[in-house]
Amino acid sequence: MNPSDPVAPATPAPPSDPHFLDLGLGLDLLEVVPQRLYVLRYPIGQAYLWRDGGALTLIDSGPAGSAAGIEEAIRSLGLRPERLERIVLTHCHRDHVGGAGELAARWGASVVAHRLDAPVVRGELPVPEPALLDWEIPLYERGLTLPEAPPTRVDREVEDGDALGFGDGAYVVHVPGHTDGSIAVHLPRHGVLFTGDAVASVGQVMLGVFNVDRERALESFRRLASLAPSVACFGHGDPVTEDTAAAVKTAAEQASGQVAG
Repeated sequence: MNPSDPVAPATPAPPSDPHFLDLGLGLDLLEVVPQRLYVLRYPIGQAYLWRDGGALTLIDSGPAGSAAGIEEAIRSLGLRPERLERIVLTHCHRDHVGGAGELAARWGASVVAHRLDAPVVRGELPVPEPALLDWEIPLYERGLTLPEAPPTRVDREVEDGDALGFGDGAYVVHVPGHTDGSIAVHLPRHGVLFTGDAVASVGQVMLGVFNVDRERALESFRRLASLAPSVACFGHGDPVTEDTAAAVKTAAEQASGQVAG
């Protein structure tokens, strides 16, 4: 969410869950869609691994120092890290971009980010400061322990609607508000939506916190709800795989109503 987002991580799956693997290194691996989609969970934040056969795509990359754990996760699935083709960054915050540079350097993956956040990812511009609500301040302050992300190359700058070359038609949805260049990734043929930090699922589906522009963030939330996903994957909190479209739509309406009121 924020460069060092402190929001509580997703509740760990029980050890008896056959799709749950504690890899150590501060990383857990959980299957979301069989043989297709996995979440890699850190104490703060998470990334997602999508597979098209043996070809792999990461959505976000965890904090700095995450590369070794991600490689171990890939190998634990019987897959090859050298088949990692791209790393799509939903926005410029350190808990999402920190591992991208090392992974790209090791395995040749291309790094993808929105045009407006790419200069921040590269270290050319500072990370934008959020407009914090009072209740967000202590959460924000708790998160200043993650290491800053190193400057990271961006191989491809994208815009709203751009095709991403995986997932049978994945494309970019520009969702400004959390940052100016925040993006979601929609896979319509699979009903999967990666929201980045535009939306969270911490106890319930909700507007993401630590936004630079709350009104634009709400507009983005409503736009994502209109996509009616079957599976929603968030930057923070458990993925939602049942009654997903209704949950996201209701949360967007409630968030908009609270602001209007």
